[in-house]
Amino acid sequence: MEKRLLITGFDPFGGESINPAWEAVKQLPDMVGEYMLCKLQIPTVFSLAGKRVLEEAARIQPEVILCIGQAGGRSAVTPERIAVNIRDARIPDNQGNQPQGEFIDPKGPAAYFTTVPVATMAAAVELIGIPATVSNSAGAFVCNDLLYTLLHHYSGSSVRVGFIHVPYLPEQGSPSLPLADTCRALEAAICAL
Repeated sequence: MEKRLLITGFDPFGGESINPAWEAVKQLPDMVGEYMLCKLQIPTVFSLAGKRVLEEAARIQPEVILCIGQAGGRSAVTPERIAVNIRDARIPDNQGNQPQGEFIDPKGPAAYFTTVPVATMAAAVELIGIPATVSNSAGAFVCNDLLYTLLHHYSGSSVRVGFIHVPYLPEQGSPSLPLADTCRALEAAICAL
């Protein structure tokens, strides 16, 4: 029986005209391995990103939620291991919010580990010749905010939640990864779930 995977990518932010996360997600086939992919573009906005994903997840009831984000400066595909309970924005989000040192949930734990096999996913990407490594910091911007929100919501449930940061596309600067390679990397990571 096929399983449902909700996969998300952010809209462009920080003055960029494209976001490699969404560009890659929308290019993926509808089926990868045993998963039927449900694709969702989300806003690079604190709180709102998480709200949109939770609404869509409530509608489609996925087994796995995998969020994809842009990490300028990284040269590898990096599944994230941990989300921390902090919002600390170096730049404003797409609605001008720029929280500094705020808790995502004042009553929540300091951090959550993701519930997907990050080392296995990174190894699967490396196996097809694309640089990949596990990351222990999803930052403190909207990517981390989203990941923490989802892990908090699904804590103790059967829904698995993960996040993968991808490098810039070549037209955005360096280091970068061609779009086709980013798509192949995401397919390999999904097959490793």
